[in-house]
This record gives sequence, structure tokens and C-alpha cells, in this order.
Amino acid sequence: MSRAVLIAVAALSLLGMSIHPGQAQQAQQAQPPQPNAKPFQPEAAGMTVQPAGRFLYLIKGGSGANTAFYVTQKHVIAVDAKMTAEAARQMIAEIAKVTSNPLSILIITHSDGDHVNGLAGFPPGLTIMASEGTKNEMEEAFKDEKMAALRAYLPTQTHSSEANLRTPMPDGKLALISLYHFGPAHTSGDTVVLFHNEKTAFVGDLAFTGRDPLIHRQKGGTPIGYIETLKKMIALPAEKYLSGHADPLTKDDLKALLKSMEDKLAKVKELIARGKTLDEIKAAMGVPAQASGRWPSLIEVMYLELTEKR
Repeated sequence: MSRAVLIAVAALSLLGMSIHPGQAQQAQQAQPPQPNAKPFQPEAAGMTVQPAGRFLYLIKGGSGANTAFYVTQKHVIAVDAKMTAEAARQMIAEIAKVTSNPLSILIITHSDGDHVNGLAGFPPGLTIMASEGTKNEMEEAFKDEKMAALRAYLPTQTHSSEANLRTPMPDGKLALISLYHFGPAHTSGDTVVLFHNEKTAFVGDLAFTGRDPLIHRQKGGTPIGYIETLKKMIALPAEKYLSGHADPLTKDDLKALLKSMEDKLAKVKELIARGKTLDEIKAAMGVPAQASGRWPSLIEVMYLELTEKR
């Protein structure tokens, strides 16, 4: 175990938690429960909180993407940070309506602003976990003087492929939470957070519904990697998938997304082989000629990757 990981283990042990890299192990029984829950209050103006498991909650609304939090025996683990400091403070206020346990760990799924720009609204001294790629992207973004307030919130614990947290829960059981980076997909550093005891995964921007996935090529995102990551997400022991921009999803939803992505990639390959231009491929794939946006369409990103044009 590296010195960095040993330091993280020592710090988290003070919270009654432990963190381990590598393969997950079977969770064991913990000490008797010490519940500290409050009556559930489901919503506030502009932001709603809904149960996503026995101790897991999904937060929707407010500025930024969906977030989540997990109420452990003595602490709270949150996932993603909203888009503004004000939204983050509102998120923390919503957590306080569910439990008086302190927020101790924040997991970041990837570096997009609607998932990290709210960091300045969180209390200092948190353990902030993310993949190495996400930390690198955050460091680059935070060089902008307008983002100076976020520099104090860079991840304090990173993983290259997998990390595992074990923590006592209010029911006395020991929960296992795994963080997986399956490779570049939406960005270079996407993390999937699997709450084993809840059979639920938080997947950030790795699952969209009602629209094509967004792939940030400028951050190392790749449609081929996205497809491979979807396959690994489907193989997880999860029954529910929480997304940054959708209602909770099922394995069947992810399988449908995977098929759509594979079919589109195969069609773009076929049209490239027939010598079609990007504009012709867009037209054949139903992308409106006048369509414009902040980011290239999925079809354009597929074309650029397959033809190695950046």
C-alpha cells in the first residue's frame, strides 16, 4: 500500500471509515447501530430530495447536476458539488433536514462545472475523492483567476482505477462503497460510485435519457470508451443507476443506451467507408443541418474519432 493511501486510511479511520484500493471484499458486520436520523423532509424551494435506497438519497434541482448523499452511522458521504456555492449550501441544508451527521467525504464523478463549481460552498477540511484524470482537469480549470476560490477544494484522495470505502451504517452493518474509473468516456476521468448495500450506482454523466450522450473530446472523452464503460456499468451488481441529468435508471435503460450507441457508431463507420463527408453523415443520421450548440453532436464526435481528426 502506498504512503498516500496509508495516510488516507489513517484519516478516514478517525471517522470510523476505511479506504482501500483494488478489489472489493465482502462487507462484514459492524458494531451495534447508533442512528442519528431526523424525520425525512423531502423538498425545499428549487431543490428536491428523494430516497434512493435505505440510507441513500438523490438531490435534484437547484443550480447544477443531480447529486446524492449517503447517511452512515456517524457521517455523511456526498457525491458531486452542484454548480454554484449557493446551490451547494442549499444542498447541505437539505442534507441537514435528513440527518444531523456531519458531511465528511465528498466524491466527485468528473470535472464539469455543473458538478464541481459549487465546491466553494462546502465546509473546508473535507476528504475529497476523485480519479487522477478528474483532479488533473480540475487543476487546469482552476488556473483561471475567476476560479481561484475553488483551488482549496482540489481532490485530496485520487484513484487510477478503483478505490473502496467501508463504513459502519445506522443498522449496524458495514457498508461497502466502490469508486471505479473504467477509462475515458464522457471525460478522461469519469468515476462510477457503487453503493453495494443499496445495489445502486451513481454514474454522473455516463447515462443520459431523451438525448444523445455528451462527450467532451477536449477533455479526452471518447465514444468508443463510453461504450466500453457502459458495458462495465451494466455488469456491476446494481439494480438502479443514478444519473446527473436523469431520473433513476435500470439496467434495461443502460442496455438500450448501449445498443443505441453501438448502432450509431456502426452506421458512422459504414458511411465513412463509403466516402461520405461529415455533413452527409450528419444528414443521413438525422442531425439537423442548422443544429448548433456549445458542444459537437455525438455523431460529429464519432466521426472525428474514427477519422482521427481533432
